[in-house]
Amino acid sequence: MSWKIKQLKSIKLKAPILIEGLPGIGNVGKVAVDFLIDELEAEKMYELHSHSLPHSVFINEDNLVELPKIEIYMKKVKNQEFLFLSGDVQPSEEVSCYEFTEEIIKICRQHHCKDLIALGGIGLVEIPKKPKLYCTANSKKAMKLYKDKSLQHKLYGVVGPIVGVSGLLLGLADKGTNAVALLAETYGHPMYLGVAGAKEILKFFNKRFNFNVKLDRLDSEIKDMEEEVLRRTDELTKVSSQKKGPGEVNYIG
Repeated sequence: MSWKIKQLKSIKLKAPILIEGLPGIGNVGKVAVDFLIDELEAEKMYELHSHSLPHSVFINEDNLVELPKIEIYMKKVKNQEFLFLSGDVQPSEEVSCYEFTEEIIKICRQHHCKDLIALGGIGLVEIPKKPKLYCTANSKKAMKLYKDKSLQHKLYGVVGPIVGVSGLLLGLADKGTNAVALLAETYGHPMYLGVAGAKEILKFFNKRFNFNVKLDRLDSEIKDMEEEVLRRTDELTKVSSQKKGPGEVNYIG
């Protein structure tokens, strides 16, 4: 299934870093990236659409309809350019997920991205009091570049497969690209928003990239964010779980 990619701004970038935060366990990555987009006032560069996304529209605050969206934003911070990948949903059928990830890598290749950072959650059976932050990568070089005392680097036997775009970005990244995943512990319930895990990711980014975003603002904005994110997640889950027809596989949100 082909993807329609609309470029809204033509900006010549110089070795940007892509940070991906699509919905997943606890929506940890989405909360972190959406917060960064708002706080840094990032500019939207791309909109991506496909018929492989859920067959539904949302009713927005203006009482108008809008399709589920996936977008890429850009912001320059301290002489370093960043691309932020966010959206309402990510493709979860195997073929569409591969196709989507390959399109993202093409965009990264076009802009000469030097690093790819995928965000995600590690679902636990209980809410963690202080979530740990794990890091894995596509090479020893990338792992060394992102070595930090605040990150857990021993994942073997602790963390299972990284499913979806967050995993495939690392697996399909071009040779020579530093591709890493930051995975925060969170509660593994589908209607739980992993704010504490997202905060750990934002703390790391503040330290590494000098974003200087105020984390207390996340607390003040979380009520509205929680209602909107969980509402859309719940609606997409209901739509996607409906059978498409005899013998067809359900969409797993």
